Amino acid sequence: MPTISQKGQLMPQSPIRKLVPFAEKAYKQGKTVYHLNIGQPDIKTPQIALDAVKIHSLDILAYTRSEGSEAYREKIANYYAKNDIHVKHDDIIVTTGGSEALLFTFGSIMDVDDEVIIPEPFYANYNGFSTASGVNVVPVISKIEDNFALPPIEEFEKLITPKTKAILICNPGNPTGYLYSKEEIQKLSAIVKKHDLFLIADEVYREFAYDGATHYSILQEEGLIEHAIIIDSVSKRYSMCGARIGCMVSKNKEVIQTALKFAQARLSPPTLAQIASEAALATPQSYFDDVIEEYVERRNTLISELKNIEGIKVANPKGAFYCIAELPIKNSDKFAQWLLESFSIDNETVMVAPAAGFYSTPGVGLNQIRIAYVLNKESLKKAVNIIKEALKVYKD
Repeated sequence: MPTISQKGQLMPQSPIRKLVPFAEKAYKQGKTVYHLNIGQPDIKTPQIALDAVKIHSLDILAYTRSEGSEAYREKIANYYAKNDIHVKHDDIIVTTGGSEALLFTFGSIMDVDDEVIIPEPFYANYNGFSTASGVNVVPVISKIEDNFALPPIEEFEKLITPKTKAILICNPGNPTGYLYSKEEIQKLSAIVKKHDLFLIADEVYREFAYDGATHYSILQEEGLIEHAIIIDSVSKRYSMCGARIGCMVSKNKEVIQTALKFAQARLSPPTLAQIASEAALATPQSYFDDVIEEYVERRNTLISELKNIEGIKVANPKGAFYCIAELPIKNSDKFAQWLLESFSIDNETVMVAPAAGFYSTPGVGLNQIRIAYVLNKESLKKAVNIIKEALKVYKD
């Protein structure tokens, strides 16, 4: 019998999506399921982006350039300039989502068995991307007690070996919602320059910074021209997850030229989605002001409701739209499945993402969940109440 590859066997399941069959079974039983498990905003996509696809005048859906259309990349560069990030269009490669940007980055700067240091918990698919690339994740643990702040830089230094090629951060963080300060970015800048490493920053949640805080990009930091690589996406910024358009950005010409070869191998990013994404860049600031205000209210509602649950510990996110909660249980995988299979209030239940899948260190995060506060405030209150009542009767 033909055998599956070792890489395929090692490829991790998504902690965000692996419970879908249990949610579907709950639907068939007539239950309402509140989805706190996935970062799919309920915010409307800017109409200007949707209209651009409706009114296009194309006769042929042809390939675009492998690096993305020049007009779109010029406009992306203008967008960055407004955020005090100064790059040119040829520093940018348009990708099929931020996911492909990360895969291109890993393929361009790392060989099989090379290492990337990542503060954990981190976006679960980093585990998948590293497995697909034959790269080893070396985790440095951040703690809920510290609100998932950057671990001491000495902890990074201990982990650097001849195989280390990069440090990867998500800023603001998925799944923690942590927003790195300028000082923390400067500490990372110093260590990658000292050890001649790349610094990769997944900045797809750049706009989502709260409480008067400002996002500080690695490409705003001086002296990182050869080291810095940004991963970006339209998915969350414009609530366009289905467009599957992202980009990688670097002033390191060799990195971009190498990544372009990967881009050429997959031909081009999707044409219609680029049209929508280019149009989205004209979205007025009022859209983001309203979205940020809404997410701050949702965050405040969620954290307030969670803190009413006995025995729970929760980090207070400063960006993105996620938080990690530590529950008074042993195993959140079992709890999440039990919620969908065996518990409901008025025929309503909740789907959460077990947080162990956001770590690569075995046995860490087993009693934690990630919550995406992408639902309206009333739904969030109902969902948290279901968790609260479920914990009263749940037996590990």
